Amino acid sequence: MAAITLDGQALADRIKSELAQRVADLARPGVLSPTGRPPGLGTVLVGDDGPSARYVAGKHQDCADIAMTSVHRPLPADATQAQLEATIAEMNADERVDAFIVQYPVPAGLNFEAAMLAMDPSKDADGLHPVNLGKLVMGERAPLPCTPHGILKLLAAYGVELAGRHMVIVGRGLTIGRPLALLAALKRPDANAAVTVVHTGVGDLASYTRQADVIVAAAGAPGVITADMVRPGAAVVAAGVTMDGRRVVSDVADEVAEVAGWLSPRLGGVGPMTRAMLLANTVEAAAMRAGSA
Repeated sequence: MAAITLDGQALADRIKSELAQRVADLARPGVLSPTGRPPGLGTVLVGDDGPSARYVAGKHQDCADIAMTSVHRPLPADATQAQLEATIAEMNADERVDAFIVQYPVPAGLNFEAAMLAMDPSKDADGLHPVNLGKLVMGERAPLPCTPHGILKLLAAYGVELAGRHMVIVGRGLTIGRPLALLAALKRPDANAAVTVVHTGVGDLASYTRQADVIVAAAGAPGVITADMVRPGAAVVAAGVTMDGRRVVSDVADEVAEVAGWLSPRLGGVGPMTRAMLLANTVEAAAMRAGSA
């Protein structure tokens, strides 16, 4: 029996519809400004990397879809660290911007961690500022990392139980693997899982993944999860992708659909949820500024 599709696009559309009402409420005069303004998302993109540029463009379209403001600050590929941090300072001070991102990865020679430290933590739309990751470790309220939060919402929407179940995360990156391990283990209604983190440096990945109730593939290694590595009926989230020219290649092989109970698609799965959570973090930051969160 073919796996149930974890349709991230459909869920993201519903979330955006709900956020549109919150945006309208926050845009009323006297809430965020005397004359009224909608919540605003900022983006900083260094260089002209094609996938990153398309992703950022999608974020601005998302803002337009729900009547949010968006502010973009492009920098050339040869921008210096000082130029990057000066642009971040401008975003910190911009009253139109409630939260913003520095698109990752940045070109070689730039220090992304230092750039994150230059950001006002209250304006961290990605949930990746060290202060906010520290709050995640402590279980305190803070902007949540977008892709991990989106994955948990996607699983919950399709009735995939995590509490007391075994989640195996393949990948230990900053944007997905590490923060997802922290978030999924927290004692909260959509989490409370037993979590194992492995990576492509592990000799026998299958010995771990076959034990999993939920597999999250986030290694950026094409086809690293094959059907023989999945316990029948398990939920599989394809979070990692690689570009092969203009083609998006998933970490999860197509054949997994015949074994898994649930499977997120290569396109329209995790990606739309990441963008929806970015909007949600921005709206929440605006609400915090307005004192209505």
